[in-house]
Amino acid sequence: MAHAAAARQRRWARLLAFAAGTWLVTAMAAAAETLEQRAERLAAHFEVTLPAGAAPFPVVVMLHGCGGRRPFMQEMAHVAAKAGAAVINVDSFAPRGISRTAAIATVCTGMRLHGRERAGDLYAALAWARTQTWADAERFGVIGWSHGGWTILDALALRTGPEMERATRLQALPPEPLQGLAATLIVYPYAGVGSLVGRRPWRVAPASTAIVAERDFIVGDVRVPLERQRRHGAPLDVLVFHGATHAFEDAHAEDPRVRFNPRATEREHGLIRAMVEALKKGRDAAAPATSQHLGG
Repeated sequence: MAHAAAARQRRWARLLAFAAGTWLVTAMAAAAETLEQRAERLAAHFEVTLPAGAAPFPVVVMLHGCGGRRPFMQEMAHVAAKAGAAVINVDSFAPRGISRTAAIATVCTGMRLHGRERAGDLYAALAWARTQTWADAERFGVIGWSHGGWTILDALALRTGPEMERATRLQALPPEPLQGLAATLIVYPYAGVGSLVGRRPWRVAPASTAIVAERDFIVGDVRVPLERQRRHGAPLDVLVFHGATHAFEDAHAEDPRVRFNPRATEREHGLIRAMVEALKKGRDAAAPATSQHLGG
């Protein structure tokens, strides 16, 4: 009797697992959308900052960390705009109905929205930028902090075709959704379990810089996977910010592992200016004096 009951329980468990798996596959298929649909959902929440001067401008896309957009990112946007780039500050959470509390509980813990899925947001932001008259579609840069850095790294490593569509939940992607990407700045990225960092070569090779915070007790020391990525041929400079913690730019951080570091923040400003200057190289652009901020 006991054996029969146990056998029935196992059968029910298998049936329930199959039903749950079928539901999950169906739900994931239903959630799939086109690049244009993703771009439309995201664009309602973009914060766009345009520089002074004549368009078209190089474009810098900014991707927040797992806690969502933070005030310091507006400062970074103005640094880039003053240097001459248009900035698209992407909010990956508002279109998905994810609050900051929910993000910390689920995204920061790896329960949802991994970097390879969020790579679709980067693809969509670039696709949207290509439709804007003020954007130079051949001169894109992207900056990602923490989870945003993970997103960039996986976006570069995903294989075109079924893997990319499955990971991003996007259908009918173009042959290269990162077309025009010339530079990246990857700031204290997550590079652990579930990421593609250091596991394979990149599809495209933008000039890239990664910032590693020496006292990062959130993502840890990511130099080893980043060095593996370099050995795969990535044009990646790895800079260690000595004495800096994770989110060192955030003067309003609640996490006790984070310390605001104005010197490291100013150094990051310099890297952003250098990125924009590199994107502008070869173009006759006057140095802008002001910038305008447009709510998404």
